[in-house]
Amino acid sequence: MTDSETGVEIRTDQGTAYGLTPGSHDPDLTEVGAGSPMGELMRRYWHPISLSEDATDLPAAVRILGEDLILFRSTDGQPGLVHPRCVHRGSSLLYGRVDDHGIRCCYHGWAFDTEGNCTDQPCEPQNGANRDKFRQPWYPVEERYGLIWAYLGPPEKKPLLPRYSTFEDLGDDEHIFTDDKNIGSGRYFSGIVPFNWLQHFENILDTAHFYWLHFFHSGPQFGSRYGEFDVLDFQPWEKLGGLEWNITTTGVAVDRSAEIPDGRVLHTTTETVLPGVRGVSNPFGDPGPTDSLGFVVPVDDTNFKIFTVLRGKDRSFFERIESMRRPGADPNADPSQAQRFPGDWEAQGSQGAITLHSEEHLASSDRGVRMLRRLLRDQMTVVADGGNPLNVAFEAGNEVVQIKAGQYFQK
Repeated sequence: MTDSETGVEIRTDQGTAYGLTPGSHDPDLTEVGAGSPMGELMRRYWHPISLSEDATDLPAAVRILGEDLILFRSTDGQPGLVHPRCVHRGSSLLYGRVDDHGIRCCYHGWAFDTEGNCTDQPCEPQNGANRDKFRQPWYPVEERYGLIWAYLGPPEKKPLLPRYSTFEDLGDDEHIFTDDKNIGSGRYFSGIVPFNWLQHFENILDTAHFYWLHFFHSGPQFGSRYGEFDVLDFQPWEKLGGLEWNITTTGVAVDRSAEIPDGRVLHTTTETVLPGVRGVSNPFGDPGPTDSLGFVVPVDDTNFKIFTVLRGKDRSFFERIESMRRPGADPNADPSQAQRFPGDWEAQGSQGAITLHSEEHLASSDRGVRMLRRLLRDQMTVVADGGNPLNVAFEAGNEVVQIKAGQYFQK
């Protein structure tokens, strides 16, 4: 641009950060508290909250969907999940004592069974002649696949605890193994991942990041099983040929068919299944259906947890995952290692506790992300209108959710 009077060129610095206004996140998509659109959708499903082995006679604090709760196992082996504040005088049941009645408050010994019924008041006449009028707030829990599952939704809408086709019809030498170390988060550890659950869940459909982040930056982090990644240049989109994203009957899936160096065509299906199930191909095993699923569970708006369930002969899958740890994944390492070798943790976590959706510029490779967000909005509307969301069943025999994720050679 030139000044009309002096003829001197004027430099324009349009687009600098000066005056940048604060961005905002989309609360409908990300916030999971009771009463929020996503919170009410999530409360229509069962969610894993703990390994079965961690539910013991020592009460444990758990947090899910923004609610603080107490998990315990009575001496007769039944797990229970109750609100922390005792209905008598408000002491926390985290300090309670578990016995055959259920859990007893440490303050006056009021006992509650696994459905919150008050069964004993030892400091009251006749052990509480009116004890049946008191009930501790509670939630239903069940056990499956080595996990404790909880349902936090309206009682009249409680579905059957789902089964997943991946774990049905086990062979004689197969078993179910479970892990709570956040596989897929970018760090392998027992704890809580400190950013919003959707930043991780929608990443499963972001196929482009796999070819860029996990090869040019993190190591490469994953090996090349069939030579399909032996030659990568700085135009990885060329490697993404054959991608097709689809909204399915259970969630959103991305399919890819690509010719590998030996001339065969390799077909891969990756999927997200509501409410938070991740299905990806096994990085170690033979071609075929996936043998593991990850369950992404919102702890609250800015934290989540991943439980992984595996079918197999042993736990070697988990051991191999841990052995693949990239240099930047060790939280005690020199911080520069994470800069030199970033992975999912850095890419997703650095978006912020909740990413600023107003500042995003989604492109063609983000089609799966768009589809998942659209599906979630549609399901929130279904629930708000009184309907039932995807993947819930109320009649025995209909509770198996079909999983399509895996890797195959086309014939």
